[in-house]
Formats: sequence, structure tokens, C-alpha cells
Amino acid sequence: MEKTRILFAFILFTVVFTSCKNSSDDYIDPRGTDYAGSESCIQCHQTQYDMALKSSHFKATAPATLENVLGDFDKGNHTFIYDKDTKLVMEKHGDSLFQILYKNGKEVQAHKFEIIFGTKHAQTSVYWRENNTYELPISYYNSINNWATSPGFPADKPYFDRMVVKDCYSCHASNASSRDVNQNSAEKNMMSMDVEDIIKKETIVYGIDCERCHGPAKKHVEFHLKNPNVKIANSITSFKNLNKQQRLDACALCHAGNDGMKLKSRFDFKPGDNLSEFYRATRSITDTAQFDVHGNQFRLMAQSKCFINSEKMDCITCHNPHENASKNMASYSKICMSCHQGLKHNEKTQKIMPEKLMASNCVECHMPKKASGAIKFQLSSSKQLSEYILRTHKIGIYPMAAK
Repeated sequence: MEKTRILFAFILFTVVFTSCKNSSDDYIDPRGTDYAGSESCIQCHQTQYDMALKSSHFKATAPATLENVLGDFDKGNHTFIYDKDTKLVMEKHGDSLFQILYKNGKEVQAHKFEIIFGTKHAQTSVYWRENNTYELPISYYNSINNWATSPGFPADKPYFDRMVVKDCYSCHASNASSRDVNQNSAEKNMMSMDVEDIIKKETIVYGIDCERCHGPAKKHVEFHLKNPNVKIANSITSFKNLNKQQRLDACALCHAGNDGMKLKSRFDFKPGDNLSEFYRATRSITDTAQFDVHGNQFRLMAQSKCFINSEKMDCITCHNPHENASKNMASYSKICMSCHQGLKHNEKTQKIMPEKLMASNCVECHMPKKASGAIKFQLSSSKQLSEYILRTHKIGIYPMAAK
């Protein structure tokens, strides 16, 4: 009987020890040995991980698998016509997807979908050539449920030579480098000025993952697996412990436009860092510049009186960074009304929309959808430019918005 109890205790210990084993022990992250990989977060943060896994942040880049690529490849809606002799066809061959160029009915070029960028509003893709990635000329747009020219690409001739450089990945991926990294991230920073015009496939960490926003997690995972009763986060950055400017900088790293002076690789930015040490804007957020609705959410928000007059307002006031922006407009209205209680609209506005309806949809009038000046596209056999519509983050009074 005693032997049975000892054997049972040994088995129980083995099971417990195995279940608590650090799943990151055998993982080598391209960013350095102090990273654990996002899957290590599942053990304690299953809810947040499951939400993030479905988010546009996590899907900002991904391998171009059949499950990840948007658009029609099987029916009649998969051909882009340049002229009577030239067409580009989206085709599926086995488990691979291609954009294939035909001239006078003959195949002249074929490029494989290898990495996708984006999923929420639109999706563009790239193919590999000589250790670099190049954008495919046709992208998929959810607003029209159809294929059209990739932003800035011509509609009268195919073009396959636009390189997607490492800096493009810095806001769509968690790592991309021309060098193998097998040391800790502090040592990696010594070689952050990576100027080689190549990308090693194995160094790409797709999407915006947990450690891109919370910093290296290896020590954090090891500590909490050994000390499961400690509830205060150890060796990790929690946004609730950052000040307002630090929280804003973490979001503005990728949501404040792309026209500034880059001082250091944005891949080296850690939450809590000062953004001005990595990226210097060429225009003040307080000027009257018309910032584009695409990629300039922070600078548009910073021009808003709501933001200027608030000591607390930041991006997380309205958005949970672990999930996509809510489609429930009333949820945003509750946030607005927390500061604008008792506000009455004038008679002219009330004639346009009933007061009750306005109270549950503040953003429709005060953050209307606008056309991007940076992104336009053309449909097949069309010379007309179509507009890419996004909601502005400049909160204000727009007289025409409710009409």
C-alpha cells in the first residue's frame, strides 16, 4: 500500500512538473534569446491571446496560405484586364496562389503570393525575389469585395518591381532582418543600423505579436511559472504602469504617419521608450496640416479639442489593443458621453437626426468617414480612381457629416 502511495505521488509530481514546463525553453526567437514567443503567453493569458489572434494587429502580416489570402480565385471574378491583349489572373495551383500575367493568351510571368499585408480593410501581397520582397500589382479590397490595383500601381500596364523594404515590415511585423540573431536583444541593439538591402525569411516574426507591445517575455514567463501565486507582473511591461506619453508613443510608433525622419529601427523600440529617439516628425501635431486618414490616427486625434483638453485621453481610452475596433457605435458614444453629459444639439442638427439616435452614434457625425489622399485604386478596365474610405480620428464638428 505504501509503495502504491509513493508511486501515485511520483506520477502526480511528474504530471504537474510537465504541465508547468516552460514551453519557450526550446524556442529560439529571431529577435534574441530574451524573447519567449507569443505562444508562451497562452499558459496564463488565454483570453487575451485568443482575442489578439483574431485581431488586425496579429494579422498585419502572415504567410500567404489558402486560409489567409482574401479574394476569389475560383469563379469569374478573378481577372484584371489591362488592355485587350493583357490580363492578370489570380489562380490557385494546388496549395499555392499566383498572379499570372498573360499576353495574347500566353503566360509570360507568374508570381506567387508569399506574404500578405493586412486583412481588415484591404489586403496586398508580396513575392520573394533575390532575398527581397516585391509587391504584387493587384490587391483585394473589402469595401468592393473585388480585386483592384495595389495603391499607386498603374491600371494600364502590369508592374512587378516595387520593393517592399524592411521599414515597411516595421509596422506590419514584429521582426524582419538581414542578419541571423542568436543573442539577447540588448546585444542586438548594437547592430540595429541594419542597412543591407536583403531580408532573411527566417528572421520574420509575422504580425504585431504580444512581445512587440509588451517587450521581451522570457524572464517574465520563467518567473511566473516558478512563482504562480505572484499576481504582480514581473519582468514585463504593462501599459497600466506607463504614463500617458509612453502609452501614446507605443501606438504612435505605427499610427502617426510615415513622413518623418527615422533615427533608429522601429523594431528596436520597446514600450516605455521615447519615440523621438527613434522617429522624428517633420511637422508639429499642433499645426493645421491635413493629415491623411490612413496611418495618421494619432496625429489626427492630437489635433482634436477632446484630446487637447483632456489629461487622460489616449488611444486605449476607446480601443482595446487586443482586439479589433468595435463595430458597435453605441459603445463609443458611452465613452463620449462620460465627458459630454447633458450636451444638447441645436435645433438645426436635431432636424437632421433625432436626439436619441445621435446620443448612440456620436462618431458618425464627429468622426466621419473620409477618403484617403494616400491610397486610391482602379478596377479592371476602368480609368476612374476609386477612393479608399476610413474613419477620421480628428474629433470635431463636421457640418456636412450628418446630411
